[in-house]
Amino acid sequence: MRIDIITVVPDLLKSPFEASILKRAIEKGLVAVHLHNLRDYVSDNYKQIDDYQYGGGAGMVMMIEPIDKCISHLKSQRDYDEVIYMTPDGSTLNQGTANQLSLKKNIIILCGHYKGVDERVREHFITREISIGDYVLSGGELGAAVLCDAVIRLIPGVLGNETSALTDSFQDNLLAPPIYTRPAEYKGWKVPEILTTGNFPKIEAWREKKAYERTQERRPDLLKD
Repeated sequence: MRIDIITVVPDLLKSPFEASILKRAIEKGLVAVHLHNLRDYVSDNYKQIDDYQYGGGAGMVMMIEPIDKCISHLKSQRDYDEVIYMTPDGSTLNQGTANQLSLKKNIIILCGHYKGVDERVREHFITREISIGDYVLSGGELGAAVLCDAVIRLIPGVLGNETSALTDSFQDNLLAPPIYTRPAEYKGWKVPEILTTGNFPKIEAWREKKAYERTQERRPDLLKD
């Protein structure tokens, strides 16, 4: 998979890909992540990528021309499955979306900034708009990092255990069940006995029951789906 991220502040996005699972995925060649500074696609000396909005109002707007130049340059080199715009009014990111995107080959992510982008960008270039929650950040960079993490970890070979991602919360519209590790008893607090029996069919039944109970208690809205 190849992910191209268009941003005004590329330095904000470097560290998430330089550590842990995402770094190993890149080193293994399972994913390539490229950051593109939008100011590199502006010819004037001021490197201006924003301007006042027509009709007046507070906040600057990202201009269409540099975004067009950047996306057109990338598309001239390869085909892209999605051009994603990170925006608070997009569809809320969930596990199903992450699953879908993990099957794609090439993705462009455009990070919004300031007041947002010229609406013509959304009308003519963007194929999907994604939000990570009902709140506003200074820009789309942190949202892009969250999206990349959610997607990349699902690519085969990224996680040490191929089945690990399949048992995550939300994969089956249930929250994950409780998990435990050694010691079996600590300060009188014991691990449920069923988990130490080695009876895997009963263990799986217990986990499924606990996952349902936890979902019913904490996120009953998921069960409606």
